[in-house]
Amino acid sequence: METAGNAAPQGTTAGAQLVEVVLPGVVEPEGLQIRHGEIPAPGAGQIVVRMEATGVSFAEQQMRRGRYYDQPPFPFVPGYDLVGTVLTAGAGVSPGLVGKRVASLVKVGGWASHVVLDAADAVEVPAGVGAAEAETLVVNGITAWQMLHRKARVRQGGTILVHGANGGVGTVLVQLARAAGLHVIGTASARHHDALRELGVTPVDYRAEDVPARVRELAPGGVDAVFDHLGGRSVIDSWNLLAPGGTLVAYGSATTRDDSGSKQLPVLKILGRVWLWNALPNGRHAYFFNVWEGRALGKDRFRARLTADLTQVFESLQRGEVTARIAARLPLTRAAEALRLAESGTVAGKIVLVPEDGDGTPAAPVR
Repeated sequence: METAGNAAPQGTTAGAQLVEVVLPGVVEPEGLQIRHGEIPAPGAGQIVVRMEATGVSFAEQQMRRGRYYDQPPFPFVPGYDLVGTVLTAGAGVSPGLVGKRVASLVKVGGWASHVVLDAADAVEVPAGVGAAEAETLVVNGITAWQMLHRKARVRQGGTILVHGANGGVGTVLVQLARAAGLHVIGTASARHHDALRELGVTPVDYRAEDVPARVRELAPGGVDAVFDHLGGRSVIDSWNLLAPGGTLVAYGSATTRDDSGSKQLPVLKILGRVWLWNALPNGRHAYFFNVWEGRALGKDRFRARLTADLTQVFESLQRGEVTARIAARLPLTRAAEALRLAESGTVAGKIVLVPEDGDGTPAAPVR
Protein backbone atom coordinates (compact mmCIF):
# COMPACT_ATOMS: atom_id res chain seq x y z
CA MET A 1 0.00 0.00 0.00
CA GLU A 2 1.37 3.36 -1.01
CA THR A 3 1.13 6.45 1.14
CA ALA A 4 -1.38 8.93 -0.23
CA GLY A 5 -0.56 12.63 -0.41
CA ASN A 6 2.78 14.35 -0.26
CA ALA A 7 3.65 13.65 3.38
CA ALA A 8 5.98 10.78 4.16
CA PRO A 9 4.88 8.28 6.84
CA GLN A 10 6.06 9.06 10.34
CA GLY A 11 8.12 6.37 12.08
CA THR A 12 9.95 3.45 10.54
CA THR A 13 9.58 -0.27 9.78
CA ALA A 14 13.24 -0.81 8.85
CA GLY A 15 14.40 -4.38 9.35
CA ALA A 16 10.98 -5.70 10.36
CA GLN A 17 8.83 -8.27 8.57
CA LEU A 18 5.11 -8.83 8.42
CA VAL A 19 3.89 -12.10 9.97
CA GLU A 20 0.24 -13.10 9.50
CA VAL A 21 -1.91 -16.07 10.43
CA VAL A 22 -4.15 -17.00 7.50
CA LEU A 23 -7.42 -18.94 7.63
CA PRO A 24 -7.43 -20.63 4.19
CA GLY A 25 -10.86 -22.27 4.39
CA VAL A 26 -12.95 -24.55 6.58
CA VAL A 27 -10.13 -26.31 8.40
CA GLU A 28 -9.16 -27.71 11.77
CA PRO A 29 -7.03 -25.29 13.83
CA GLU A 30 -3.89 -27.03 12.58
CA GLY A 31 -4.85 -25.92 9.06
CA LEU A 32 -4.05 -22.29 9.86
CA GLN A 33 -1.16 -20.97 7.76
CA ILE A 34 1.68 -18.57 8.57
CA ARG A 35 2.45 -15.98 5.91
CA HIS A 36 5.42 -13.61 5.76
CA GLY A 37 5.66 -10.44 3.75
CA GLU A 38 6.53 -6.77 3.60
CA ILE A 39 5.08 -4.37 6.14
CA PRO A 40 2.69 -2.04 4.28
CA ALA A 41 2.91 1.72 4.44
CA PRO A 42 -0.07 3.67 5.76
CA GLY A 43 -2.26 5.64 3.39
CA ALA A 44 -3.81 9.02 4.07
CA GLY A 45 -5.61 8.97 7.41
CA GLN A 46 -4.12 5.59 8.29
CA ILE A 47 -1.64 4.19 10.80
CA VAL A 48 0.41 1.01 11.00
CA VAL A 49 0.19 -0.62 14.41
CA ARG A 50 2.85 -3.04 15.64
CA MET A 51 0.71 -5.67 17.36
CA GLU A 52 1.52 -6.33 21.01
CA ALA A 53 -1.51 -8.45 21.84
CA THR A 54 -4.46 -9.90 19.95
CA GLY A 55 -7.02 -12.40 21.10
CA VAL A 56 -8.96 -15.57 20.42
CA SER A 57 -12.71 -15.09 20.69
CA PHE A 58 -15.78 -17.11 19.81
CA ALA A 59 -15.91 -15.34 16.45
CA GLU A 60 -12.71 -17.03 15.23
CA GLN A 61 -14.05 -20.40 16.38
CA GLN A 62 -17.08 -19.87 14.15
CA MET A 63 -15.07 -18.43 11.28
CA ARG A 64 -12.80 -21.44 10.94
CA ARG A 65 -15.97 -23.53 10.50
CA GLY A 66 -17.32 -21.02 7.97
CA ARG A 67 -20.21 -20.27 10.32
CA TYR A 68 -19.71 -16.65 11.38
CA TYR A 69 -22.69 -14.64 10.18
CA ASP A 70 -20.90 -12.11 7.94
CA GLN A 71 -17.31 -13.33 7.66
CA PRO A 72 -15.36 -12.46 4.50
CA PRO A 73 -14.59 -15.04 1.81
CA PHE A 74 -11.61 -17.34 2.38
CA PRO A 75 -8.67 -16.92 2.63
CA PHE A 76 -8.34 -14.12 5.16
CA VAL A 77 -6.48 -13.15 8.33
CA PRO A 78 -8.72 -13.59 11.40
CA GLY A 79 -8.41 -11.63 14.63
CA TYR A 80 -11.31 -9.59 15.99
CA ASP A 81 -9.34 -7.02 17.98
CA LEU A 82 -5.82 -5.98 18.89
CA VAL A 83 -3.63 -3.74 21.01
CA GLY A 84 -0.32 -2.35 19.84
CA THR A 85 1.97 0.62 19.35
CA VAL A 86 1.57 3.02 16.44
CA LEU A 87 4.64 2.50 14.29
CA THR A 88 3.96 4.81 11.33
CA ALA A 89 1.33 7.38 10.39
CA GLY A 90 0.17 8.48 6.96
CA ALA A 91 -0.73 11.88 5.62
CA GLY A 92 -3.31 13.75 7.66
CA VAL A 93 -2.55 11.88 10.89
CA SER A 94 -1.03 13.69 13.84
CA PRO A 95 2.65 12.69 14.22
CA GLY A 96 2.00 12.68 17.97
CA LEU A 97 0.13 9.42 17.60
CA VAL A 98 3.32 7.57 16.66
CA GLY A 99 4.62 5.67 19.67
CA LYS A 100 1.22 5.60 21.40
CA ARG A 101 -0.32 2.34 22.57
CA VAL A 102 -3.76 1.93 21.04
CA ALA A 103 -6.59 -0.61 20.89
CA SER A 104 -8.89 -1.32 17.99
CA LEU A 105 -11.87 -3.45 17.07
CA VAL A 106 -11.30 -4.80 13.56
CA LYS A 107 -13.44 -7.98 13.15
CA VAL A 108 -10.73 -9.54 10.95
CA GLY A 109 -7.03 -8.90 10.42
CA GLY A 110 -5.82 -8.78 14.02
CA TRP A 111 -3.75 -11.97 13.92
CA ALA A 112 -0.77 -10.21 12.38
CA SER A 113 2.46 -8.63 13.56
CA HIS A 114 1.57 -5.32 11.87
CA VAL A 115 -1.91 -4.04 11.02
CA VAL A 116 -3.03 -1.06 8.93
CA LEU A 117 -5.90 0.87 10.53
CA ASP A 118 -7.81 4.06 9.95
CA ALA A 119 -6.44 6.34 12.65
CA ALA A 120 -10.02 7.18 13.66
CA ASP A 121 -10.56 3.54 14.67
CA ALA A 122 -7.72 3.56 17.24
CA VAL A 123 -8.50 4.16 20.91
CA GLU A 124 -5.60 5.19 23.14
CA VAL A 125 -4.81 2.80 25.98
CA PRO A 126 -4.25 4.59 29.31
CA ALA A 127 -0.71 4.80 30.63
CA GLY A 128 0.11 1.96 32.96
CA VAL A 129 -2.25 -0.54 31.31
CA GLY A 130 -0.33 -3.41 29.72
CA ALA A 131 -1.04 -4.62 26.20
CA ALA A 132 -2.27 -8.07 27.21
CA GLU A 133 -4.43 -6.57 29.97
CA ALA A 134 -6.00 -4.13 27.55
CA GLU A 135 -6.54 -6.85 24.95
CA THR A 136 -8.79 -8.83 27.30
CA LEU A 137 -11.12 -5.83 27.43
CA VAL A 138 -11.45 -4.72 23.80
CA VAL A 139 -14.19 -6.78 22.10
CA ASN A 140 -15.17 -8.39 25.40
CA GLY A 141 -15.29 -5.10 27.26
CA ILE A 142 -17.16 -3.16 24.58
CA THR A 143 -19.66 -6.00 24.21
CA ALA A 144 -20.23 -6.30 27.96
CA TRP A 145 -20.46 -2.54 28.52
CA GLN A 146 -22.88 -1.87 25.69
CA MET A 147 -25.14 -4.82 26.51
CA LEU A 148 -25.29 -3.85 30.18
CA HIS A 149 -25.47 -0.08 29.97
CA ARG A 150 -26.93 0.63 26.53
CA LYS A 151 -29.38 -2.28 26.17
CA ALA A 152 -30.42 -3.74 29.54
CA ARG A 153 -30.06 -0.60 31.70
CA VAL A 154 -30.97 -2.43 34.92
CA ARG A 155 -31.40 -0.22 37.95
CA GLN A 156 -29.13 -0.56 40.96
CA GLY A 157 -30.25 -3.43 43.16
CA GLY A 158 -31.67 -5.43 40.26
CA THR A 159 -30.86 -9.05 39.48
CA ILE A 160 -29.42 -10.38 36.22
CA LEU A 161 -28.59 -13.80 34.80
CA VAL A 162 -25.37 -14.21 32.81
CA HIS A 163 -24.88 -17.41 30.85
CA GLY A 164 -21.24 -18.45 30.52
CA ALA A 165 -20.22 -16.21 33.40
CA ASN A 166 -16.66 -17.56 33.31
CA GLY A 167 -16.12 -16.79 29.63
CA GLY A 168 -14.41 -13.85 28.00
CA VAL A 169 -17.48 -11.61 27.77
CA GLY A 170 -19.15 -13.13 30.82
CA THR A 171 -16.22 -12.45 33.13
CA VAL A 172 -16.18 -8.76 32.21
CA LEU A 173 -19.96 -8.48 32.28
CA VAL A 174 -20.38 -9.84 35.80
CA GLN A 175 -17.70 -7.50 37.13
CA LEU A 176 -19.25 -4.45 35.47
CA ALA A 177 -22.64 -5.51 36.83
CA ARG A 178 -21.34 -5.88 40.36
CA ALA A 179 -19.70 -2.46 40.09
CA ALA A 180 -23.12 -1.09 39.09
CA GLY A 181 -24.70 -2.52 42.23
CA LEU A 182 -26.49 -5.47 40.62
CA HIS A 183 -27.07 -8.97 41.95
CA VAL A 184 -25.65 -11.53 39.50
CA ILE A 185 -26.54 -15.16 38.88
CA GLY A 186 -24.04 -16.83 36.56
CA THR A 187 -23.98 -20.20 34.83
CA ALA A 188 -20.71 -22.09 34.58
CA SER A 189 -19.31 -25.55 35.16
CA ALA A 190 -18.55 -26.40 38.78
CA ARG A 191 -14.79 -25.90 38.41
CA HIS A 192 -15.36 -22.14 38.00
CA HIS A 193 -17.79 -21.63 40.88
CA ASP A 194 -15.25 -20.59 43.50
CA ALA A 195 -13.84 -17.91 41.19
CA LEU A 196 -17.35 -16.63 40.49
CA ARG A 197 -18.18 -16.48 44.18
CA GLU A 198 -15.06 -14.35 44.72
CA LEU A 199 -16.55 -11.89 42.23
CA GLY A 200 -19.83 -11.82 44.15
CA VAL A 201 -21.70 -14.02 41.69
CA THR A 202 -24.18 -16.75 42.66
CA PRO A 203 -23.13 -19.68 40.44
CA VAL A 204 -25.39 -22.24 38.80
CA ASP A 205 -23.97 -25.47 37.35
CA TYR A 206 -25.40 -25.73 33.85
CA ARG A 207 -24.23 -29.33 33.58
CA ALA A 208 -25.61 -30.73 36.83
CA GLU A 209 -28.61 -28.48 37.49
CA ASP A 210 -31.87 -27.59 35.79
CA VAL A 211 -30.90 -23.99 35.06
CA PRO A 212 -34.41 -22.48 34.66
CA ALA A 213 -35.65 -24.22 37.82
CA ARG A 214 -32.64 -23.14 39.84
CA VAL A 215 -32.88 -19.54 38.65
CA ARG A 216 -36.57 -19.46 39.61
CA GLU A 217 -35.56 -20.62 43.10
CA LEU A 218 -33.03 -17.82 43.36
CA ALA A 219 -35.28 -15.16 41.79
CA PRO A 220 -38.93 -16.21 42.25
CA GLY A 221 -40.22 -13.01 40.67
CA GLY A 222 -37.94 -13.35 37.65
CA VAL A 223 -34.71 -11.58 36.76
CA ASP A 224 -34.39 -8.06 35.39
CA ALA A 225 -32.12 -9.07 32.51
CA VAL A 226 -30.65 -12.17 30.93
CA PHE A 227 -27.51 -12.18 28.77
CA ASP A 228 -27.57 -15.25 26.52
CA HIS A 229 -24.85 -16.24 24.05
CA LEU A 230 -26.14 -19.80 23.69
CA GLY A 231 -29.12 -19.44 21.38
CA GLY A 232 -31.28 -22.44 20.56
CA ARG A 233 -33.56 -23.59 23.36
CA SER A 234 -31.68 -21.49 25.89
CA VAL A 235 -32.86 -18.19 24.47
CA ILE A 236 -36.49 -19.28 24.92
CA ASP A 237 -35.83 -20.31 28.53
CA SER A 238 -34.08 -16.98 29.08
CA TRP A 239 -37.10 -15.03 27.86
CA ASN A 240 -39.38 -16.99 30.18
CA LEU A 241 -37.16 -16.18 33.19
CA LEU A 242 -37.64 -12.42 32.84
CA ALA A 243 -39.49 -10.40 35.44
CA PRO A 244 -42.16 -7.93 34.25
CA GLY A 245 -40.33 -5.13 32.46
CA GLY A 246 -37.20 -7.30 32.09
CA THR A 247 -34.82 -7.39 29.14
CA LEU A 248 -33.31 -10.29 27.22
CA VAL A 249 -30.02 -9.57 25.43
CA ALA A 250 -29.06 -12.43 23.11
CA TYR A 251 -25.66 -12.13 21.50
CA GLY A 252 -24.76 -15.44 19.91
CA SER A 253 -25.71 -19.01 19.14
CA ALA A 254 -22.94 -21.06 20.72
CA THR A 255 -25.08 -24.20 20.91
CA THR A 256 -25.18 -24.36 17.10
CA ARG A 257 -21.43 -23.84 16.61
CA ASP A 258 -20.85 -27.35 15.30
CA ASP A 259 -24.06 -27.64 13.27
CA SER A 260 -24.06 -28.03 9.51
CA GLY A 261 -26.28 -26.14 7.11
CA SER A 262 -26.99 -22.43 6.90
CA LYS A 263 -24.82 -20.23 9.10
CA GLN A 264 -27.46 -17.50 8.96
CA LEU A 265 -30.40 -19.65 10.10
CA PRO A 266 -29.59 -19.78 13.87
CA VAL A 267 -29.28 -16.00 13.99
CA LEU A 268 -32.38 -15.48 11.87
CA LYS A 269 -34.36 -17.71 14.25
CA ILE A 270 -33.30 -15.57 17.20
CA LEU A 271 -34.09 -12.38 15.30
CA GLY A 272 -37.55 -13.74 14.48
CA ARG A 273 -38.24 -14.51 18.12
CA VAL A 274 -36.95 -11.09 19.18
CA TRP A 275 -39.35 -9.41 16.73
CA LEU A 276 -42.26 -11.53 17.98
CA TRP A 277 -41.50 -11.05 21.66
CA ASN A 278 -41.18 -7.29 21.29
CA ALA A 279 -44.61 -7.23 19.65
CA LEU A 280 -46.23 -8.80 22.72
CA PRO A 281 -47.96 -6.38 25.14
CA ASN A 282 -46.17 -7.58 28.29
CA GLY A 283 -43.65 -4.81 28.91
CA ARG A 284 -40.63 -7.04 28.42
CA HIS A 285 -37.98 -6.37 25.79
CA ALA A 286 -35.59 -8.47 23.71
CA TYR A 287 -32.52 -7.59 21.66
CA PHE A 288 -30.06 -9.46 19.49
CA PHE A 289 -26.87 -7.58 20.18
CA ASN A 290 -24.17 -7.08 17.58
CA VAL A 291 -21.43 -4.59 18.37
CA TRP A 292 -21.39 -3.52 14.71
CA GLU A 293 -25.07 -2.58 14.63
CA GLY A 294 -24.06 0.89 15.80
CA ARG A 295 -22.71 1.59 12.30
CA ALA A 296 -26.31 2.38 11.34
CA LEU A 297 -25.80 5.58 13.32
CA GLY A 298 -23.14 6.67 10.85
CA LYS A 299 -19.41 6.06 10.89
CA ASP A 300 -18.48 9.07 13.00
CA ARG A 301 -21.13 8.45 15.68
CA PHE A 302 -20.28 4.74 15.78
CA ARG A 303 -16.60 5.50 16.32
CA ALA A 304 -17.36 8.12 18.98
CA ARG A 305 -19.58 5.73 20.91
CA LEU A 306 -17.10 2.88 20.68
CA THR A 307 -14.28 5.14 21.88
CA ALA A 308 -16.37 6.43 24.78
CA ASP A 309 -17.43 2.95 25.88
CA LEU A 310 -13.99 1.37 25.64
CA THR A 311 -12.57 4.32 27.57
CA GLN A 312 -15.15 3.64 30.30
CA VAL A 313 -14.05 0.01 30.43
CA PHE A 314 -10.37 0.95 30.72
CA GLU A 315 -11.25 3.37 33.51
CA SER A 316 -13.10 0.55 35.30
CA LEU A 317 -9.92 -1.52 35.01
CA GLN A 318 -7.84 1.30 36.50
CA ARG A 319 -10.30 1.65 39.39
CA GLY A 320 -10.05 -2.06 40.12
CA GLU A 321 -13.70 -2.73 39.29
CA VAL A 322 -12.68 -5.03 36.46
CA THR A 323 -9.66 -7.31 36.36
CA ALA A 324 -7.92 -8.55 33.24
CA ARG A 325 -8.47 -12.31 33.14
CA ILE A 326 -5.78 -13.82 30.91
CA ALA A 327 -6.48 -17.51 30.42
CA ALA A 328 -3.30 -18.13 28.42
CA ARG A 329 -0.63 -16.19 26.56
CA LEU A 330 0.89 -17.77 23.44
CA PRO A 331 3.02 -16.58 20.51
CA LEU A 332 1.19 -15.56 17.35
CA THR A 333 2.66 -18.47 15.40
CA ARG A 334 1.02 -20.88 17.86
CA ALA A 335 -2.45 -19.62 16.97
CA ALA A 336 -3.61 -23.17 16.21
CA GLU A 337 -2.79 -24.25 19.74
CA ALA A 338 -4.52 -21.17 21.13
CA LEU A 339 -7.63 -21.86 19.08
CA ARG A 340 -7.74 -25.47 20.25
CA LEU A 341 -7.45 -24.28 23.84
CA ALA A 342 -10.26 -21.75 23.37
CA GLU A 343 -12.52 -24.40 21.90
CA SER A 344 -11.82 -26.81 24.77
CA GLY A 345 -13.88 -24.76 27.20
CA THR A 346 -11.42 -25.55 29.99
CA VAL A 347 -10.11 -22.05 30.73
CA ALA A 348 -11.58 -18.86 32.13
CA GLY A 349 -10.89 -15.44 30.65
CA LYS A 350 -9.23 -14.43 27.37
CA ILE A 351 -6.60 -16.31 25.41
CA VAL A 352 -4.05 -13.76 24.18
CA LEU A 353 -1.64 -14.02 21.25
CA VAL A 354 1.56 -11.99 21.42
CA PRO A 355 4.53 -11.40 19.07
CA GLU A 356 7.35 -13.91 19.20
CA ASP A 357 9.62 -11.40 20.92
CA GLY A 358 6.97 -9.49 22.88
CA ASP A 359 5.41 -9.57 26.31
CA GLY A 360 7.92 -11.97 27.77
CA THR A 361 7.82 -15.76 27.88
CA PRO A 362 4.44 -17.19 26.92
CA ALA A 363 2.58 -18.28 30.03
CA ALA A 364 0.85 -21.54 30.70
CA PRO A 365 -2.93 -21.45 31.00
CA VAL A 366 -4.15 -19.76 34.17
CA ARG A 367 -6.44 -22.14 36.03
